[in-house]
Amino acid sequence: MAIEIAVETPLQDDVRALVAELNATLLELTPPEHCYHLSVEQMAGEDTTVFIARDGGLAVACGALKRHGDATGEVKRMYTRPSHRGQKIGAQIVQRVEVMARQEGLKRLVLETGDRHPAAWTVYERAGFSRCGPVLDYPDSKWSVFYEKSLA
Repeated sequence: MAIEIAVETPLQDDVRALVAELNATLLELTPPEHCYHLSVEQMAGEDTTVFIARDGGLAVACGALKRHGDATGEVKRMYTRPSHRGQKIGAQIVQRVEVMARQEGLKRLVLETGDRHPAAWTVYERAGFSRCGPVLDYPDSKWSVFYEKSLA
């Protein structure tokens, strides 16, 4: 069965469980004070669009576009369950985020990821993102790696 990706509300039990799994995974790799999680309630805000990938109805991956001022979008909450890694689902979600950002006239996408997430770096770099200094209001930290992509 094909993976289906759609915009969904994060306020669903199975998406809450997926986000809880994401949070636990991040906390295994990064000190809590350097994890910049959005809660599912924050993800449900008007400034954020959440993409959920499903396999036979089961939520297996997520990612989000959070809008900021200055025509900047932020890639947030990217996660693929271990059972579904290696299928390019994350790349498909990043592509959906970028398409939406371009449709809305955003000029730049940025993101913060951890210093121990090489698989994530690969997804972003293959999608045309470049490493940069700190973005938005994130502190410069050895635990963070920042990326940006011009959409202009």
